[in-house]
Amino acid sequence: MIDLNASGQGLDGYALLAAQVQALFADERDFIANAAQFSAFLYHQVDDLNWAGFYLNRHEQLLLGPFQGQVACVRIPFDKGVCGAAAATRTTQRVDDVHAFAGHIACDSASNSELVIPLVKEGRLIGVLDLDSPTPARFSEADQRGLEHLAALFLELTDC
Repeated sequence: MIDLNASGQGLDGYALLAAQVQALFADERDFIANAAQFSAFLYHQVDDLNWAGFYLNRHEQLLLGPFQGQVACVRIPFDKGVCGAAAATRTTQRVDDVHAFAGHIACDSASNSELVIPLVKEGRLIGVLDLDSPTPARFSEADQRGLEHLAALFLELTDC
């Protein structure tokens, strides 16, 4: 596991992860296969996560997709929670304390911070990439930039 917050690795650690993602998807473009692989990859390579996965846009609500971690909420309306906010606004949501987020959905009470990246391809909202951590304020601006880059690679290398 790469500790992306320790010893100044920051974005250098994400550059290594990006190279690994490119190799992982070199011979596969299927969405479900790549989403499952990407969830497992992030869960095991990014420090201090207790959930990593996808919610997919299905008729203006989010439906649970491939993930790693505890069981999760199955459907999330666009007007609820951090994932819904990311989907509705199409902007990344980096939340240091999910318990202070208005409308937060507590699918796992062990989660304390969250990073949700909207997945938009050719102007269409595919869904969101959701990362949860038990540590408050786990995700820095560098984490956000690095993970947004990895999410963009996922979209580029996957048929959606």
